[in-house]
Parts: sequence; structure tokens; C-alpha cells
Amino acid sequence: MTAALQDEPGEDIAQALEDGWLPIREVARQTGVNAVTLRAWERRYGLIVPQRTPKGHRLFSHDHVQRIHTILTWLNRGVPVSQVKNLIDSAHVAPDAVENEWHTLRQTLVQAISELAERRVDDAFNQAMALYPPRTLCEQLLLPLLRELEQRWQGQFGAQMERVFFLSWLRSKFGARIYHNNRQLHGAPLLLVNHSDLPLAPHLWLSAWLASSADCPVEVFDWPLPTGELALAVEHLQPRAVLLYSSQALHLSALAKLLGGIACPKLIVGPTVCIHQAELTALAGDTPELFVAEDPLSAHQILIQQGLV
Repeated sequence: MTAALQDEPGEDIAQALEDGWLPIREVARQTGVNAVTLRAWERRYGLIVPQRTPKGHRLFSHDHVQRIHTILTWLNRGVPVSQVKNLIDSAHVAPDAVENEWHTLRQTLVQAISELAERRVDDAFNQAMALYPPRTLCEQLLLPLLRELEQRWQGQFGAQMERVFFLSWLRSKFGARIYHNNRQLHGAPLLLVNHSDLPLAPHLWLSAWLASSADCPVEVFDWPLPTGELALAVEHLQPRAVLLYSSQALHLSALAKLLGGIACPKLIVGPTVCIHQAELTALAGDTPELFVAEDPLSAHQILIQQGLV
């Protein structure tokens, strides 16, 4: 395929696609790595070097797609992107110090958060977002960061100030990205509802961001809905599924009423799943299209498996 493209410099992209090459949008769909990140991997690290049409359009082979999956395998093991090319090209095992870069980035963010330095938080996160797929970023950076911050905030003077600062930033950041994505997407949304007593539930917004990054329109209700009004919201929005996030113990009889009459798939997510593990597992077994997940990554995996994102 490469020779054909080089021998016929005037060949347009339609012919190249007919010959089996893939455009960047299709590669992004198949791998879950967005186009911005694929371009960053090419420019900064030479991880992926696509073919180009005479007009500069990037084209990828199936070997490129396989290489991207190999890169994702390393990233999901916690290897920083800066170390991946050497590992793949030399077939070396991952060094023992691969955690260092993630640890350094988390400490950079913790320090910026402790100083309420919004621009530094934003800059550090934007740089990471350009280099890593959302799922990897969630698993290797954001979830560990949230755990570290919660430990830091236990009984510390100024903890509530830091918590409100960071979670407000996180909601604004993801809310803006979701809004931008929604303006470009069509179809039934995923409806996410905060059913906690927490006014800022970061895992709810992580779940929304992961879905939105997979080109799924999302609607976020960051406040509990009374029994009956969730069904009304579903009637108006006609969502592809409802994700109910809760960090607290639930009255399971009230939960059944809340979800009653909702025909679309339903997903219960959050610490409440650990609290009511046996009861919710049994309820899911007895209720069509009801699923449970403890965290945003598990919830996202269920949505993928069910073809909902």
C-alpha cells in the first residue's frame, strides 16, 4: 500500500481509503485514542508515523492500529508515554521506575491545588490530556489523585477550601468539554444523575467525561431527583441509558420506585454498590437491563459492552 501511494502522488484520499487505508477519525473510533492525542504521539515521540496524502491527510494501516493497541497496553500498565517507544522498539520489559512520572505529575497537581493555583492545575492537566487517552488518564492519574487528595483532606486545616476549589475546577473543566462535545454530537444522550448528598461528586463527572470522550452525548443532573421526576426526565430526554451515581446508603425500596417505569438500560454506580453489594446484585439479576459498577472505569466498560457508547 505504501508503494502505491508513493508511486501515484496525485491519488486522492478516496482512492487511498478504497485501498484499505484508514483516516484518523476511523482510527480514533477503533482505538479510543482521539485525533489530538494521535497527532501528539507522532509529533513529540514518533510513536506512530502515518502515511500522508499529497494534501497532507494522515492515513493509517491496520499495522498502525495494532501498534496503537500495543501502546495502550503499555500505558494501561502505568508506563508513561515518553518511555513507550523504546520499550516497543527494543522489546524490553518495563523498568521498575515507570511509576515515577505519574507520581511526579500527581505531586505537581497536589502542590498546585494546595496553593489554589487554578492556571497551574489547568496547564498540567491539559498537557496530560493531550498525551493520554481519557481512560488511561482516569486510571493512572485522576482516580489515584482523588484517593490521595481524600487522604490529605482527612482532618487537615484548609481541607474544605482545597476540596471545594479542586472539585469546582473539575466540574467546570469537564462540564465545558462535555458542552463542547454535545454541540457536535447527535442522538440519544446518556443521562447521569447525582443521587448523593455530595454537591460535587467527582466520579459522576469522570463517568460523564469518559462517555462524552467516546462521542456519546451526555446530560448531567448534578442533584438528586424526587421519585417520579426521574421518569419524567427520561420521558423528555429519551436517553439511551440512565446512570445513577450514589456515594451513600440507599433505601432500596425507594430506589425501586425511583427506577420504576424507566424502560431504558439503568446503571447504578459508586460506593453505594459496595454498601449494598448483595442486595443490588440480586436486584440487577431480577431487573432487565439493570447493571451495577463500583467506579467510573467499571461503569464505562459496561457501557461499552452493552453498546451504549
